[in-house]
Amino acid sequence: MSDWLPKDFWTRNETLVAGVIVVFCVIATISDPRFFTITTVSDLLRAAIVIGILAVGAMLVLVSGGIDVSFTAIAVFAMYSSTVLFLTIWPGAPWPLIFAISVVFGAILGAINGFFIAFLGLPTLIVTLGTLSVFRGFLLTFIGSQRISDLPPAMRDFSRGVLARGTTEAGNFYSIPWSVLALVFVIVLTWFILKKTILGRSIYAIGGSVESARRIGINVRWTQLFVYVYVGALAGLAGIIHGSVGRMADPFSLVGLELSVIAAVVLGGARLIGGYGTLTGTLLGVALIVIVQNSLIVIGIPTTWQSVTIGMLILLGTGVPAYRAKRAAARAG
Repeated sequence: MSDWLPKDFWTRNETLVAGVIVVFCVIATISDPRFFTITTVSDLLRAAIVIGILAVGAMLVLVSGGIDVSFTAIAVFAMYSSTVLFLTIWPGAPWPLIFAISVVFGAILGAINGFFIAFLGLPTLIVTLGTLSVFRGFLLTFIGSQRISDLPPAMRDFSRGVLARGTTEAGNFYSIPWSVLALVFVIVLTWFILKKTILGRSIYAIGGSVESARRIGINVRWTQLFVYVYVGALAGLAGIIHGSVGRMADPFSLVGLELSVIAAVVLGGARLIGGYGTLTGTLLGVALIVIVQNSLIVIGIPTTWQSVTIGMLILLGTGVPAYRAKRAAARAG
C-alpha cells in the first residue's frame, strides 16, 4: 500500500477530514441506524449544493492570497434582485435566463470587490467586510425587504426537477434534485481553470508571492479581478438556486453562512496565507460541515452546540497542520 500512496498521505488535511467524516457517520449510525440510508444521503446532498458552490469560490480566493466574507451578501443580492426584476418585467421568463441574470449580477458585484482589491490595493478582508454591509444595506433600502413567496413559475418548476426519486423499503421518500448538476458543473469548471490553464497557475503563483508572480510576468491585477468576478458569479448562481429550491426570495437569508463556508475550505487544507488549496479538500470540508449540521441531534448533542463544534473543527483543522509544520521546520533547523 505504501508503494502507491503518496508519502504524506496520512498527514494531509484531506485524510484527516475524511477520517473525521467516517467517525461522525459511524457514531451517528450507531445512535440511529436510519442515519446511513439513501434518504439521509439525499438530504445531505441537497444541503451541500449551495454551501458547496460558495465554498469552491471561497477556496479560489484563499488560494489567491485573499479572503472574502461578502459572498453571501452577493448571493442574496443577486437572487432577490433577479426575482424582483423578472416578476416586474417578465414573470414567465425561462429559468435559465433568470439564473443567467443572477450570475451576471453576482459577477458585477464581485467586480466591485475586485476593483478595490486589484486596482486600489486595499486589504481583501477590509474591502469584503465593507461591501458585505453595503450590498445588504443597498438591497434592503432600495430593492426590497419583504419575503417573496410568489416566485416566477419557472423558478418553482426548477425546484421540482429531480434526477432520481423513489421510496425505500421502510416507506421513506427520497429524491436527488437536478440542482446538484450545478455543483458538479462548478467543480469541473473550477478544476479545469486551476489545473489546465495558465490562469489557474497564475492564481496559485499570486497566492504564493505577489512580487514573485509579477517578476515572472503574471498580470496580478487582472488575475485578481478575475478571481473576484468569478467568485461573485458563483455566489449569484448559489443564491438563485437557494431561492428556487427554497421557493422563497428572502433578503435576510444566508446570513451567517460565511462561517460554515470558510470553515469547510480551511478544514479542507486551504491556507489563509494563500498559495495552496484543493477542490478535493474543499469538498471533504463541505461534507464534514453538512454532516455536523445535520447529525448532531441524531448523536444526542443539542443543535445549539453546532457553532461550538464547527469552531472546534476549525481549530483542529488549522492547528494540527500548523503544529506539524512547526515540528518539521524545527527538525530541518
